[in-house]
Amino acid sequence: MTASGETPNEARDDRVLRATRKAIAVLRPHLDAHFSLRLWDGSVEPLGGNVVPGLMLEINAPGVLPSLLRRPSLDRLIRHYAHGHIDISGGTIIDIGMPFATDRAARRRMRKVGKLALARAALPLLTAPAISPDETRGFGGASDGRTRKGAADNKRFIGFHYDVGNDFYDLFLDPEMQYSCAYFPSEEASLEDAQIAKLEMTCRRLRLKPGETLLDIGCGWGGLLCHAVRHHGVRGHGVTLSEEQLAFARAKAERLGISDQVTFELKDYRDLDGRFDKIVSVGMYEHIGLDNIPAYFGKVQGLLAEGGLFLNHAISRRAKKRRRRLITRPEQRALQKYIFPGGELDDIGHTVAEMERAGFEVQDVENWRQHYERTTRVWCERLTARRTEAEALAGPELYRLWVAYLGGCALTFHRGSARIYQVLCGKSAKGLPAIPLTRADLYR
Repeated sequence: MTASGETPNEARDDRVLRATRKAIAVLRPHLDAHFSLRLWDGSVEPLGGNVVPGLMLEINAPGVLPSLLRRPSLDRLIRHYAHGHIDISGGTIIDIGMPFATDRAARRRMRKVGKLALARAALPLLTAPAISPDETRGFGGASDGRTRKGAADNKRFIGFHYDVGNDFYDLFLDPEMQYSCAYFPSEEASLEDAQIAKLEMTCRRLRLKPGETLLDIGCGWGGLLCHAVRHHGVRGHGVTLSEEQLAFARAKAERLGISDQVTFELKDYRDLDGRFDKIVSVGMYEHIGLDNIPAYFGKVQGLLAEGGLFLNHAISRRAKKRRRRLITRPEQRALQKYIFPGGELDDIGHTVAEMERAGFEVQDVENWRQHYERTTRVWCERLTARRTEAEALAGPELYRLWVAYLGGCALTFHRGSARIYQVLCGKSAKGLPAIPLTRADLYR
């Protein structure tokens, strides 16, 4: 016991609490944030002069800040959040981060923080015991995405992400189970309407005709193929590496009475053969890795019939000023480790160049960044609203990783550091392309 009647641990935690409050007092005028900090003792510290009532970042243990100060990294922050050492109440990660996403003034304000005063205030935090955020659901460490992955690796990576369970995805996706960027025809459109609009726009861009064959590489839960069969009269074939998705897609085709017009199988794209009039890939390109792009486009070129069209729908990153071996940023390493193991983003210029090198003629390139920012924001809000159900299905840790991922994606698309494009190309530049003179048919 100390002279005040505290145990040594209580006295230590009290010192950490006082140091935290002093550090906040130094930061508050410059940070001027719109939310409050709830500390582990239940006290609330506003981080600005005009905070949103109830919106709080919660620090649930005295050892969290010492841990982050000694070894600051995004990975460590994510693991603390996954374990519940850090939490958010009164909103989502988007509500916390959106005002900072494009606020350059905040960076200028933070440069004015008195470094000496902050160091003095935070010194007890550096020497206090820290919580170690042991590994959460990591997938063999952070991948750099540069390996030449084989078919077994691809199946393992896809299973890690997509076989979390259809019931989990059902908590935040639309009835068509579209886990890709929606297309909002208006500001008022619901996610459900926007996903149907995405399916229809994709089919129109491919200029589908009755009787044509359509291959969907990475077909997911089969929504696009089922839509194409029912509304455009094609014969469809889809491949996926997720057993959960395969079962769902086959059951859906059976339920809709179109199983004689569309087939699904568990197969790596490299093992496909045959010829198809049209080919589409939505949200699969991100999984293949940059080193595998030439082989991927070469394979698609070989599967596409003469005069055919291929549509590639993929998230991209900004191009570097100089073309060099890409350096993976911390947030990308976190995505690769916890959500998309084995994945890597290309930039749109490189994608188009590789398509042309493979013999394709690029016809259209359309940016859907605003649409994906809205899509991921709605997903994050929906999953957050069904937290109890999500934790019952997948556990608190995986739930937290997912809301952090979805919210982080919304902020990244809002900031513009990630983009998404639909790219349409033809089999070759010989002869006339299989598209009209104008694009008016897309918007009829």
